[in-house]
Amino acid sequence: MEINWGILAVVAVIVLIIVVITIRKNLREKKKLEDLLNNDFKKADKDRVDGEDSANER
Repeated sequence: MEINWGILAVVAVIVLIIVVITIRKNLREKKKLEDLLNNDFKKADKDRVDGEDSANER
């Protein structure tokens, strides 16, 4: 039985292209999700300033 290197090379290239496309799509979706989660919260307005709260330091 002889190995057909041409067909094997074509299949390897197709598999490689599919893997690269899948990785790029997942990275794009991860970026979208990260942006959505980072911008999805509503910041609470503080009426009084707490001296013990380190977030109010400037």
